[in-house]
Amino acid sequence: MWFFNSPEVVFGEDALSYLDEIEGRRALIVTDENMVRLDFVDRVIGHLREAGIETRVFAEVEPDPSLETVKRGAQAALAYEPDWIVGLGGGSCMDAAKAVWVLYERPDLQPDEISPIETLGLRQKARLIAIPTTSGTGAEATWAIVLTDTEGQCKLGLGSRENVADIAIVDPVFAAELPPRLTADTGMDALTHAVEGYTCTWRNDFSDGLCLKAIELVFDHLPRAYEKGDREAREKMHNAACIAGLGFGNAMAALAHSVGHSLGAVFHVPHGRAVGLFLPYTIEFVVRGGRTHYAEIARFLGLPAESEEEGAASLASAIRGLLKRLGQPTTIGELGISSAEFEAGLTKLVENAENDSCAVTSSRIPSAEEFERLYRYAFEGRAVDF
Repeated sequence: MWFFNSPEVVFGEDALSYLDEIEGRRALIVTDENMVRLDFVDRVIGHLREAGIETRVFAEVEPDPSLETVKRGAQAALAYEPDWIVGLGGGSCMDAAKAVWVLYERPDLQPDEISPIETLGLRQKARLIAIPTTSGTGAEATWAIVLTDTEGQCKLGLGSRENVADIAIVDPVFAAELPPRLTADTGMDALTHAVEGYTCTWRNDFSDGLCLKAIELVFDHLPRAYEKGDREAREKMHNAACIAGLGFGNAMAALAHSVGHSLGAVFHVPHGRAVGLFLPYTIEFVVRGGRTHYAEIARFLGLPAESEEEGAASLASAIRGLLKRLGQPTTIGELGISSAEFEAGLTKLVENAENDSCAVTSSRIPSAEEFERLYRYAFEGRAVDF
């Protein structure tokens, strides 16, 4: 038995005006200071006011939100007693909003106890609206919650099917002015979600088509969104991110996420940049274990794929070509991490990656030695041959 979970998705031009129609008394907006500075928060408040809903703002979310931050957000919710939680921003803000919502409903829990095996009993106090302002994480469509344990220097993959948002508002107005670097980072995140959602061991008939469509949209529109920032390309990328979220959120991510999560936690690399960098290396590694589906993606994109091995190679090559076109790093060394820093952090990198839940759904799971080799190959820029 399997499940397909999805919020009600409101998308396209002027989707934000849907907030005018919702019913409620109070909303807590979980966001960051940048959203306040850009007046995005005021825009949301205006629509909620139109619906007769009072608002309060918790704008303390940092990139890769910490356990401590979501505890403070939950305390703010408990004091305010909202019947809507609104996550506004990138993936960090939406992950934080999910966690704040769970802890508001279940103050007996610690953040790291949010789990698929724990019955949460949500929606007794509030419901959740997720509004993405970047085009990559797909967090508006998934139940995943990624939080950072700052003391343990690692990321925690948390969440429950219950904490999928009730409403996702995918309005391209928020992505209209994304700077090129953020466009590239988040776009590669969306691509990695879709490729891994299609090729992980939990792939299924309901998620496969979504993942393929998201892959197509990214290859067709991300370069234009990065280079020209035109309206159509940005809207298509905003949709692609949500579609990829629906796809991998109902399957799973895989190896690029486990090694990317670890790199981000140890060296503070933006998430999309980290997983995008690792995607071609992990494709080259995983295909050597057999039972993969990379040739299907390659054929869908019109790439050479007479065999699974050729399809994986052509897909990895196409992704590296996309990374270079976007000015993205293709090696760890290009991130500005020195050889000495890399060697000093390598043990922690491997430890985190081994313990990351995304590694489990890779069709080939590395040993500790293979994780170390993967990191070394990615540092040097060597094609994986083991």
